[in-house]
Amino acid sequence: MHFAPTMEKLKLFFEESAFGVCSKLGEKLNFPIDSIRLFFIYTSFITLGSPVVLYVSMAMMLKIRTYFRKKNHPALFD
Repeated sequence: MHFAPTMEKLKLFFEESAFGVCSKLGEKLNFPIDSIRLFFIYTSFITLGSPVVLYVSMAMMLKIRTYFRKKNHPALFD
């Protein structure tokens, strides 16, 4: 069957285009990233999506932090 390569491509797409919240949180807390992702998935199903709001707000905070870091320390050829 050709479902396995499609699912693998879908998995890679989501891993590459995700905000990096789970990986950043896992690095800070020294906790496995897969466990954090599973926690977000399971709690989203149980609580009907309320952790999604937490995830998006954390992603926005990460983006804002990187924006201000780049603004304070610009690259030579920006």
